[in-house]
Amino acid sequence: MTGLLTEDETADPSTQAVAGPLAGFRIGVTAARKADEQIALMTRRGARVVHAPALSSDPNRVDLADLRAATEKVIADPPDMFVATTGIGMRQWFETAEELGLREQLVAALRPAEILARGPKSVGALRAGGLRELWSPESELFEDVLDHLRGRDLTGRNILVQEHGQSLSMVGHALRRQGASVDVVTVYRTVTAEDPTPMLGMVDLVADLELDAVTFTSAPAVAALMDAATSMGRREDVISAFQADVVAVCVGPVTAAAFELWGVPTIYPPDRSRLAAMVKLMEAELPSRKEGLTLELVGGHQLLMHGESVLLDGTEVKLSPAPMAVLAALVANPGNVIPRRALLAQLPSGTAGSEHAVEMAVARLRAALGTRAVQTVVKRGYRLAVEQ
Repeated sequence: MTGLLTEDETADPSTQAVAGPLAGFRIGVTAARKADEQIALMTRRGARVVHAPALSSDPNRVDLADLRAATEKVIADPPDMFVATTGIGMRQWFETAEELGLREQLVAALRPAEILARGPKSVGALRAGGLRELWSPESELFEDVLDHLRGRDLTGRNILVQEHGQSLSMVGHALRRQGASVDVVTVYRTVTAEDPTPMLGMVDLVADLELDAVTFTSAPAVAALMDAATSMGRREDVISAFQADVVAVCVGPVTAAAFELWGVPTIYPPDRSRLAAMVKLMEAELPSRKEGLTLELVGGHQLLMHGESVLLDGTEVKLSPAPMAVLAALVANPGNVIPRRALLAQLPSGTAGSEHAVEMAVARLRAALGTRAVQTVVKRGYRLAVEQ
């Protein structure tokens, strides 16, 4: 494919990008599924693309014997509460149960339970399977499901949790501390790429600051890159690169949350977890980081951002990491409302304990830029007050 590069990039004219809003930028892509679509969106906008799949092209492996045993156990001892975490996992479970001749019994066992769903994809899969959720968070974050349960007395409750490709053992431990009996059903396990060579090359490109951005479309892809960096002894180099010059671009808040452990700031579309929205965000964000972005704020003030530098009416403004992270998220979508949960996910590691941390960061940002610079939109979030 034109524009598809590896770490062994050559000067072949066929790899040279066309003009467009991403011209001059070199972007890493870690997706395995729909990678061609993502690469095409970027190259049509002028980007040069390095593709290093983090996961297998068939990443979700099902252990049929284990899933049969887990399904039969659920049928024999139905749960009081069921937590669905992924759409692909639920669809795969229903399909496998159909093949085993157990689908009707499985649905009948789950139907009386209090059903919680992590997000719209799992909601859709549940409903397609004949089940109905009682509650689902707007954020799609699993931690919000836990927050929903944290204040409840779960003593004696039998809770079943569908894993999402990675172990949720710590979730089980947390719920057991509230008195629940917890079982986890593993529908599939996420498998890393068969050939690790491209990913190892991607690690070097990030660590050596040879990429402008890297895109991630799943949390396991983040984990795979960090595992590769650790195996090479370059984890700290990669973290430092993402904290400085290389932009970690995520398709949505669930993927972005996987970077919180490492203290890596991310950007992602605030309203849609879609490839096109992610690419559109890069069109705005990457040029502004390279050339500097000037915005006219309400009240006649001018805000200039260039890298880590912030100037208000020509005077440099010093911001600590938390308000700087909030400002970067607001500037990426000037005038648009950014939900508190989205801003929380952007805060540096160690400061993102609750939405109170967002409120404190916004307060410090207002102290630096003026109280009218950041507007509160009740029950929704915050937006940068720009002149229309």
